[in-house]
Order: sequence, then C-alpha cells, then structure tokens
Amino acid sequence: MTRKPPETPLCTVDIIIRLPDGRIVLIERKNPPPGWAIPGGFVDRGESAEDAAVREAKEETSLDVTLVRQFHVYSDPQRDPRFHTLSVVFEATATGEPHAQDDAKNLGVFTRDEALALPLAFDHRKILQDFFDEKY
Repeated sequence: MTRKPPETPLCTVDIIIRLPDGRIVLIERKNPPPGWAIPGGFVDRGESAEDAAVREAKEETSLDVTLVRQFHVYSDPQRDPRFHTLSVVFEATATGEPHAQDDAKNLGVFTRDEALALPLAFDHRKILQDFFDEKY
C-alpha cells in the first residue's frame, strides 16, 4: 500500500536586514498580498533555509547579506492569506546599495517607529515588534 505524504506548510524565510545605523530594509510588495514586508521568499527543494535567505535578500534588495543569527520561526496557519506557510526568520547585516528588484515594487530603509507605522503584509508587524522588543 502506497502511503500519501502528509500535507505540510510551505517553508519560507524572512530576513531582517539591519544596517550599521540601526535602520532596517523593507520592500513594498509587487504582488498580492499588498503592503510592506521583510524581504524573503520560499525555500527551494534541495536548498537550506540559510542559503534561501541569502538568495532571497539578494534577489529582492540587491544586497549581499551576512546572516547574524536565526531569530525565530513563525508558523501561525493564518500568517499568509494565500496558504499555510512556516517562516524561518533571520537577522542579517549587509553590504552594497539597496535597490528594489524581483518581487519588490519599492524598497525603503526605516527606523523602528517608521517601520511599525507602515501597512505591513503577512505577520510582519508581529515579527518586527518581537525583533525590536528584543533589541531595545
């Protein structure tokens, strides 16, 4: 008897890119759902979460990132209105000049208060609040 594999959440990564002055990089999404977001995306088959984070950061922001640490995992089934996802969130530093690319319509560099005042997609307000609460 062949067993059907279980349906599992899709694995994603989000990368909180912290600049030397303490500000963070966010993108405005080109595709639904709308809003500003932490750069990130799906982990490809055969790819580690760490490699996906570095790749997604480069694809969306043109920045070369160095992962500092894994921050947290967020897995609320309602975090993405399209389908159930599980996100591994990383903190990173970066070199280069940020530019919106790929799925990013715009890119901005924000302080804590500026970032939390934006219309944020997914559960990114919670992620950023958790991050800033830990940092300050």
